[in-house]
Amino acid sequence: MLLTHFGGAGGAFLLSGVGGWIMPLIALIAKGNQSPTVRAHAVQALNFQLTWTIVGVLGWATVCVIVGGLGILAAVLMGVIFGIIAGVKANEGQLYEYPLSIKMVK
Repeated sequence: MLLTHFGGAGGAFLLSGVGGWIMPLIALIAKGNQSPTVRAHAVQALNFQLTWTIVGVLGWATVCVIVGGLGILAAVLMGVIFGIIAGVKANEGQLYEYPLSIKMVK
């Protein structure tokens, strides 16, 4: 569970706002059918990271305009900050509800 959230934060940081969805998707595929707790955490993280990956991709698409840089920065910061907060909550045994997240995966 912790790896799902921290992996999302790491992916968002390392891949400039567009890679945060990778680790939550891996966790969902690998353990989602075996553990309802892992599935719940992976779905929350995946929805949040997908939302901000879309913002990051739009930012990269419009990077030639100043607005694109702000989108990339927002995607990186949101992915990292809230990924770390969710990881800490998961370590405490709580399911974290990400803010500003579109529910794409159920």
